[in-house]
Amino acid sequence: MANIFIASLSYTVPIEQIDDLLKPHLEWLQAGHKAGHFLAWGPKEPRDGGVIFVRAKDRAEAESLLSSDPFMTNGVATSEIIEWNPRFLGSGLEAFGG
Repeated sequence: MANIFIASLSYTVPIEQIDDLLKPHLEWLQAGHKAGHFLAWGPKEPRDGGVIFVRAKDRAEAESLLSSDPFMTNGVATSEIIEWNPRFLGSGLEAFGG
């Protein structure tokens, strides 16, 4: 059974450098979604990072997936990974049930 992880990204460079990598980052997210790993994502407010909901078999797999993010490979962001075990899911959130 897969687990859910919340990856909280924090930018370490000016937003202009983030914007330069936004297209490959979004392509990476879409590929991860097609593979069944990324359930949801979006920027934080204020825009100093982002959040990705990740489905993975364990923390090591989640870390491996996130290490291939163009933001990570280019050294423009760091991430904190939190394992999340949902106890309740409202209507429409079934994908988070693992």
